Amino acid sequence: MVERLRMTFLRDLIHRLRSGESQRQVARDLGVARNTVHKYAQWAARLGFLAPGSPFPDDVTLSAALGKAPKLPTEPSSVEPYREFVRELLAQGVEMMAIFARLRDDYGYQGSYSSIRRFVTHLAPPEAKVVIRVHSAPGEEAQVDFGAVGELYDPRAGRLRTAYVFVATLGYSRHQYAELVFDQKVPTWIALHRRAFEAWGGVPRRLVPDNLKAAVAHILIDEPVLGEAYRRMALHYDFMVSPTRPGTPQHKGKTENGVYYVQRNFMAGQDFADIDVANRRLAVWTREVAGARLHGTTHQPPWRLFVEQERAALLPLPAQPFTLCEVRLVKVHPDCHVTLDGSFYSVPYAYVPGGPLDKGRPLEAYVSERVVEIYAGLELVATHPRARGAGEWHTRSEHYPREKALYLERTPQRCRALAAQIGPATRQVVESLLDQRPLDHLRGVQALLRLQESVGQFRLEAACTRALYFGDATYRRVKQILNAALDREPLPESSSLTPRQEFAFARSAAEFFQPLLEEERSC
Repeated sequence: MVERLRMTFLRDLIHRLRSGESQRQVARDLGVARNTVHKYAQWAARLGFLAPGSPFPDDVTLSAALGKAPKLPTEPSSVEPYREFVRELLAQGVEMMAIFARLRDDYGYQGSYSSIRRFVTHLAPPEAKVVIRVHSAPGEEAQVDFGAVGELYDPRAGRLRTAYVFVATLGYSRHQYAELVFDQKVPTWIALHRRAFEAWGGVPRRLVPDNLKAAVAHILIDEPVLGEAYRRMALHYDFMVSPTRPGTPQHKGKTENGVYYVQRNFMAGQDFADIDVANRRLAVWTREVAGARLHGTTHQPPWRLFVEQERAALLPLPAQPFTLCEVRLVKVHPDCHVTLDGSFYSVPYAYVPGGPLDKGRPLEAYVSERVVEIYAGLELVATHPRARGAGEWHTRSEHYPREKALYLERTPQRCRALAAQIGPATRQVVESLLDQRPLDHLRGVQALLRLQESVGQFRLEAACTRALYFGDATYRRVKQILNAALDREPLPESSSLTPRQEFAFARSAAEFFQPLLEEERSC
């Protein structure tokens, strides 16, 4: 039976095989069957993904090639019709070979003993009863974990807060990196790893984290799925990740003991002014106390073993540190924005609910220290600078439909410039509207300028000229002139004169009263 691997597992599998790991080791760390690893290894080799010196395939290449990958069988197990009978026999302590014989003799079962064994294994997985102590070579492994240490004063928040200690322990020397923090969020988890690597001056080839949410997205016994940020960090620093199984602290006893050691030896009975003071003392204690003691297993001082043997065996640090903080699922709202930490980032309108590219699933936001990248599956749909605080809006006009984007693009200043390009009459109409109440008339001005797209520059200028002449320089009047094609009609012969409103009292009042005055004189 071959399992269908998800994209994140497939990238990790190829990376491990290219690094020289055995298929047995890959299957154990990823929690999949060896048969699955074998099939995908053959598939990757045929496509040249494992060839020495070949570039690592990107997500698009892998997605396109997945059509040729092994498929998950759709047929149920041949033992499925006898599930309840098999369950009863197992409850009675009947062994698998006897179950196979009973099914064959009593029910005419035609399947193989291997089918019985696989079915029983999935129905009642055996419990591990033996723990083997694993010794690590220099630079091979580090174990990482968190542990609560009580309350410490947070000078930035101005109050006491629950604190945690992060401990990373190198498997060979038992040298540690330890730091006190106030949360176990993904950005903190990533930053702690980076500082640990920088303190060691290198990177171990394998990390064994606990099944905390910052590292493992879904805590499943048979299928631990690494958080995407942590997986990308592992690829950046070229280390492997082997999450521990839930409820099995013996799988990471080195760092568990390190956490307890910090709790009982460093923190016990201590009273620190704040977390910053505690961290400065912890850095000294890690080297001069914890690093100088004779370790109970190695019987050597961890710091000396680290300096003399393990530090040189670590992988070199990359030229640039890893900057991705976390990956989050985000929902697209009707205003074409997603929300992250109280700030807003635009995405193309096709991804809004009901849009042509809406798949009914949230998008993924890759958040780094300075940039936010938003993905729909493998496709990058938007990139924005990261907001510096809550309430910021990062909007790109091309993410809106054309008719909506024009409202963002055509500010009052932009409208004045566009009107001046069309002609003096259009510029005068726009200036007169914006000089009165800019916010009230901005939509009308934008609509007026859009008329150029349907009637052209010449007709719009002529319509504005006519509207000015008759003293009604509004969007509605200009549109009426264009609809009636009055812009094609010549103005009255006095068109060279000033506009109509200036001739409202062209004749003086004396002209109207002159006949009355003459009549009074004759009397």
